[in-house]
Amino acid sequence: MKRAVILLSGGLDSTTTLYLAKRNGHVLTALIFDYHQRHKKEIKAATKIVELNKINRHFVRTAFSWTHSSLTDKKKHVPENRNLVTQVIPSTYVAGRNIVFLSYAFSLAESIGAKKVFIGAHVQDYSGYPDCRPEFLRNFERAANSGMKSGDIKIEAPLINKNKKEIITLGLKLKVPFEHTWSCYEGGIKPCGKCDSCRFRIKAFEELELVDPLLRK
Repeated sequence: MKRAVILLSGGLDSTTTLYLAKRNGHVLTALIFDYHQRHKKEIKAATKIVELNKINRHFVRTAFSWTHSSLTDKKKHVPENRNLVTQVIPSTYVAGRNIVFLSYAFSLAESIGAKKVFIGAHVQDYSGYPDCRPEFLRNFERAANSGMKSGDIKIEAPLINKNKKEIITLGLKLKVPFEHTWSCYEGGIKPCGKCDSCRFRIKAFEELELVDPLLRK
């Protein structure tokens, strides 16, 4: 049995990763985080994806109260219509988030006998989020295994070299129910259409001559 842990946010990327890993024969356990993010709607999306796929899940509540992220501090403004080409790290960056999430994932993986941890990190996040870079994932894997009993857990980031358009194309082939995913940082009733996450997602659907299913609701 190919057991694996998947970090599942409920977003487009992690959900596509889940469907890809499942297609490739992995028996998955999802790890879902409530870290006091303003877009808590993604937690409901992740729960729905788990239910649709009938897989095990673990739910972790934590907090990053010391960070200065607009994702965890509702007093701060989520940037709108930001220049997506800039190399400046946006205010939505949460310091050390993937370090924390992957630490939990490695602990869970070793405990259930899983040899892989899947994460939906990809190339389009490089400019904004340093903890989505391939060198970080390689270095974390090496460091984490040096402190584990098993010492042979691998990080799988199958979308790492894909952009959002390519991820959606793959997801369509895998029959990912994008209507049950959530990406907007604001977490309102409908996507705001102005935050980075919305704009990447909407633009990619448009490039495929499709309408984001969340905009049809």
